[in-house]
Order: sequence, then C-alpha cells, then structure tokens
Amino acid sequence: MTALTPEKIYETLKNVEIGGTRCSYSLETCTDFSPIMNRILELKKQKNAVLLAHSYVSPEIIMMADFVGDSYELSKKAQTTSADTIVFTAVKFMAETAKILNPGKTVLVPSTFNGCSLADSITAADVAQLRDLYPNYTFVCYINTTAAVKALCDVCVTSSNVYKIIERIPNDNIYFLPDKLMAKNVKNELESRGIHKNILWWDGTCYVHETYDPDMIHFLRLKHPDIKVVSHPECDEAVLSVSDFVGSTSQMINYVKTSNAPSYFLLTECGLTSRLKMEAPSKKFVGSCTMCKYMKANSLEDILRVLEAPTPSDVVQLDSNTLAKASKCIEAMFTYAT
Repeated sequence: MTALTPEKIYETLKNVEIGGTRCSYSLETCTDFSPIMNRILELKKQKNAVLLAHSYVSPEIIMMADFVGDSYELSKKAQTTSADTIVFTAVKFMAETAKILNPGKTVLVPSTFNGCSLADSITAADVAQLRDLYPNYTFVCYINTTAAVKALCDVCVTSSNVYKIIERIPNDNIYFLPDKLMAKNVKNELESRGIHKNILWWDGTCYVHETYDPDMIHFLRLKHPDIKVVSHPECDEAVLSVSDFVGSTSQMINYVKTSNAPSYFLLTECGLTSRLKMEAPSKKFVGSCTMCKYMKANSLEDILRVLEAPTPSDVVQLDSNTLAKASKCIEAMFTYAT
C-alpha cells in the first residue's frame, strides 16, 4: 500500500476548478487531506472494504475510490468484488441498490445528510395507490428510487437503457416514475422512432437538472460558438432539444473523452466536470456549476468514521420481503436490456 503524499494528492487534484466542495485545491489543502486519506487506505485493507464513489461526489473522494461511476455501474462493480464491506459514497437509495445486488455484504453509507429530491418525491404508499388506479399499466421505475418503491414496480431502468427497455415491454400502457422530465423525454424519443406508447408519469424531478433552461445554452453559444452542449436526460425536454448530445453520466463521459470540441458545457451535477478534469485535464469546460447538496454531503471524515465505528444508521438494512421483490424488479431490467 503506497502512502498518499500531499504532493501526489495535489498532482491529481490541481486541475479541478469547479465541481468540488472547494473552488480549487492547494498544496496546503492536500496536506490536510493526506493523514485522513492514508488512514482510510489502512482501514480498507484491515476490514476488507471497497470504496465506491458516484461521479457527483467531491474530487478528493473520487481520488480515493476503488470504483467510480453512476449508481448502476457501481452496484454492478460491487458484485465483482471479494470485499466483505462496501462503503457507498453517494445517497442512500443508491446504496440500497448495491445491497439488493449484494445481499450478503455489509453496505455502509457515510453521508449524514441522506436524501434525494427525486427519489424522495414518491413513496411505496404512493405506488400502491397508483397501482390500484392503473391496474392495466406496467410500472417502470427509474433506478433513482428507494428499495421500497422498486419492490412495488415491475421493472427498473437506468438513463442509459430506458429507451430500449420501454420499447421492448409488450404492454403499451406504461406508468413511469418518479421523474416527469425523463418520462417526457422518453415519450418524445420513442415517438421520433415511430414507437407509440401510452406513458403516464409521476410529478417528481431532480432539483439539480430542472434548473437548466434553453436561454442559458443560447447565451453560452453566443460567447462560445463551437461549444458542445452535453445533457443528462433528467433535464427538461426544451433543453435536450438544443443539446448536441444527450446521455447518462457514463455516456456523457465517453462523449467528452472521444470528441475533439474546443469546449464543453455539461448539464448535470458539476461533480462530473471535476471528475473529467482529473481524468482528461486537457479538456475545457465552460458554464455554471450546479451542485447536489446530498451528494456533496459525503466527506473523507465520514468515510473514516464509518470504517472505524459505524453506527446502526450507517448500515443499509432491508427486510427480506423488500429485498426479494426489489431484486425481481432489477432482474427484469437485465432481462429486457440484454
């Protein structure tokens, strides 16, 4: 295990200007990080733990992670590890997905400020009531939902496979939850392909993605005519209509890394920009920074805390009934997506 010196940490983080809990990373800041990071490395080895980091968390956490990605990528990666403990730095519903896919492992959530405006917009009781109102509909839930909600739905989707799965579902009556903006975008995209589904949706949104509007894009294009606008499908349909590329976080990363535009504007939580500044430092990014308060609630200090002495509230616990039903919902996604 190689120690992380302040100089090594600074070399990794020095190009990050937006997307973290700090506007920039000085050598002094990295000197403060060093003892905490090295203690985390020691504890991971001692406790046979793996650290997963969503692309939206702060750069110093991404630097420490064994795997970085979106919630689906990370949960799948967790299935391949021999670690006994998974520390999932993101939000709780994502850690629940990791637990569903890895029921025999201990899953810890280091954030003390757990939540998500999108996942929290709907409850299991809401879904039960909707199912009574719409008995002939197939209920499709975005992966950004709690385990209790997944347990009452027919199939789960991600932002990268949602079009394929809804197209393949034999029922033309679809109830999509909880993201109304993604539901509208799915309906528009499928109709553009000549596929007509009767899609209803819940009234949830991600507070980060709903802040973007077309005027912002038009203004930036006046100053940067050659900019490439790269958007997440949780944005409004009017935003997607004036974007150059639309895709999941992993698809957005691949687009930026493989294209040669002079600059990019990423319409998603700006942790993705900070990750790309570490992985592709030659790329130039412009535009405003919108942070998720829930993702940024994760910290090195809390990762250290849950590795040293986790409390019951840090441990993801799912009852056997919820786990079994939510697992069936996710397995349906694998069936439709392959």
